[in-house]
Amino acid sequence: MDVFNLTVAPDDAGIRLDVFLSRRLPDCSRSHAAQLIEQDRVHVDGMVRKVGYRLKAGERIQVTVPPPSPVQVMPEPIPFTIVYEDASLIVVDKPAGLVVHPAAGHASGTLVNGLLHHCRDLEGIGGERRPGIVHRLDKDTSGLLVVAKNDRVHQHLSRQFKARQVHKIYLALVWGTPSEESGRIDRPVGRHAVERKRMAVVAFGGREALTFWRVAERLPGATLLSVELKTGRTHQIRVHFQSIGHPLVGDPVYGRSSRPKLAKNAADPVFHLIRARRQMLHAAQLSFIHPDNGQPLSFEAPLPADMAALLGDLRAAFLPA
Repeated sequence: MDVFNLTVAPDDAGIRLDVFLSRRLPDCSRSHAAQLIEQDRVHVDGMVRKVGYRLKAGERIQVTVPPPSPVQVMPEPIPFTIVYEDASLIVVDKPAGLVVHPAAGHASGTLVNGLLHHCRDLEGIGGERRPGIVHRLDKDTSGLLVVAKNDRVHQHLSRQFKARQVHKIYLALVWGTPSEESGRIDRPVGRHAVERKRMAVVAFGGREALTFWRVAERLPGATLLSVELKTGRTHQIRVHFQSIGHPLVGDPVYGRSSRPKLAKNAADPVFHLIRARRQMLHAAQLSFIHPDNGQPLSFEAPLPADMAALLGDLRAAFLPA
């Protein structure tokens, strides 16, 4: 249990109580400050005040911060590859098939369960002893994720993502052959008008979504693309490439209508493409600034075995019999 005694300076007069605490308390987000106020752990001149209370110069504030409480998510020995780790953050290479965060239908067996088991030095996020998930990957997308170990780093990384200072490169195998060598897709993404669990390119009510791509390799029946996201909308890559007629190979949601008829001959490249059991999408590169020392960090993750094997089969189809 930590107790902090603060005095409102003249320059801080007039600001909200929750904003003041987020600025003055170590590793304290505004939401965590609001939580402390609502739990009556904050007293202004001995009185409990509301979150939006406007402070006056000279007021004395006492804050009692409890230790991070254990989360209900149970630690589990989930296998994943650690690419980098220090006292503040961890970068992992998430395998396809692994859900990032517990949710309905996935209360256990997630990356968060595995991180709780692996990371014994979590300082807490928002008053809970849990890893700070800054961004996510779909269950069946593989590749790089950075996770914060404390509130301060979580906030810093979140600001980098919001300011588009984090660079992410994906490798995506799409159906067909784009006519250009590179391009951009600038189409807003929002909820599908009928199927609410799906996303779609929408004319009204969507959020800005910008994707850059270039051809990495042309293959029989498909093309490997290097894709850079400038925004991070849900299912953005999958939706954007469906919208231009090149859905991801193996995508069970956004690629069904474009999949060709079944091929029975292994010499036909389509035979290999239709065997994909997930969307062929891999977060291959990740770059950001370390919140502690300001140093740029860059990481790469090799293609997972299933995607590498599929590409190998397609390349073999180019060879003369």
